[in-house]
Amino acid sequence: MTCIVGLEANGKVIIGGDSAGIADYDLTVRRDPKVFRNGPFLIGYTDSFRMGQLLRFRLHVEKQHPDVDDFEFMATVFIDAVRSCLGTHGFRKRENDVESGGTFLVGYRGILYRIGADFQIGVSAHGFDAVGCGASAALGALAATDGNDDLFERVRQALTIAERFSAGVRGPFVIDAL
Repeated sequence: MTCIVGLEANGKVIIGGDSAGIADYDLTVRRDPKVFRNGPFLIGYTDSFRMGQLLRFRLHVEKQHPDVDDFEFMATVFIDAVRSCLGTHGFRKRENDVESGGTFLVGYRGILYRIGADFQIGVSAHGFDAVGCGASAALGALAATDGNDDLFERVRQALTIAERFSAGVRGPFVIDAL
């Protein structure tokens, strides 16, 4: 289910997401957004609406210490807060002594981060990323529109293309910038 698209440019991060809720072959268009702000973070998630609710309403992250760079902060303080939040509220999984959560994009201080299910963080060299079942189509659309200065339009087009080619992606789309 889902397509979450993120783009960074000119010190901003734009994240957009669809509204599909998928269970087996059933589709529900949801009103609760998969893209939201939590303090200084812009988050767009896939995998589980419960995970998204916890990230939106229960995640509390300590402020960044001035001596710590952004990537280190995200890899340590931010991820520790995510792991704690998901674990405390019953979402984090443990199998064969390995913890896992879910996949989501985060905008922080003009950089787009991808958080993997194993809690790794990554930053794409392309300045854009996408997660969810519509990610491949969205990434192709973002690559094809590279050079278009209308960043919101690029994200909207990527989501529209993902909706066209993925049964698990549906509008309306929610797009926000930070």
